[in-house]
Amino acid sequence: MNPVSDLAFFVVVARQASLAAAAQVLGVAPPNVSRRLAALERRLGLRLLNRTTRRLSLTEAGRRYLARGEQIMLDLAGLEQSLASDRDAVRGQLRINASFGFGRRHLAPLISVFSRHYPEVEFVLELSDHPRDLTEHAYDIGIRFGEPPDSRVVARRIAGNRRLLCASPAYLAEAGHPETPQSLSRHRCIVIRENAQVYNHWHLSDGQRHELVKVGGPLSANHGEIAVDWALAGHGVVLRSEWDVAGYLRSGELLRVLAPWIGAGADIHAVYPNRHFVPAKVRVFLDFLEAHFADTRGGPTSADGFAW
Repeated sequence: MNPVSDLAFFVVVARQASLAAAAQVLGVAPPNVSRRLAALERRLGLRLLNRTTRRLSLTEAGRRYLARGEQIMLDLAGLEQSLASDRDAVRGQLRINASFGFGRRHLAPLISVFSRHYPEVEFVLELSDHPRDLTEHAYDIGIRFGEPPDSRVVARRIAGNRRLLCASPAYLAEAGHPETPQSLSRHRCIVIRENAQVYNHWHLSDGQRHELVKVGGPLSANHGEIAVDWALAGHGVVLRSEWDVAGYLRSGELLRVLAPWIGAGADIHAVYPNRHFVPAKVRVFLDFLEAHFADTRGGPTSADGFAW
């Protein structure tokens, strides 16, 4: 039983002079029209059409069913047209989840620019110290670092990023430069407690070798920018994303240590629910982010060796 399909069928039949004419319009044999009409009337418990060999005539119930049915079909067509318009229009609420640091430093300014071009998009930016479930919190987009583990979402790489080891000149003058990844265990390291991962184990690679180093120190935080502030103040070595420390490395306020060793993969992805049809507001905003961060996706390109 499909009431909408039955309604559309009856509207066609009722506007024809005979069942044979209705069959021709519907592209089926006349007996099929008779059987379906009889089944519809049985379901409703009412006679909708009087039939003779020459013509059809509506009963009182048939007139009511036709009048309301035609309006319903028009409303349905209007709804579908409206939805098609929404699909192609860049408007509506756009809910985004991102980390505190990246969200404040990079995402919020870009939303400001995008909003001026697309004022009908209503942004809700929610920052957190760990990734939130998109479905549970009804987010359209989540910004994630590294490969997203959830197969229920689609991931789009919007920016390249590395986790770099660095420390202040003052700290390195006092404690010396670490010479191997394992020597980090003898240094004061500033650890960031993020997600559910073991926070005091650093996964490092030089592109060929991989090391797992247990680190420690008197300072730890769940906010990366605080950890960078402590590194700037000379409290130890920090492993932090290039987007956050590249400026300090350029200025000399921080120095990179143990190059070319870097932390585990930290490319930046925009993730969104696995949908067959991606709303225009999501698609256009992701295109905007991808274009803005295009220079970072090819790796270090500037003379100083940093992509940010």
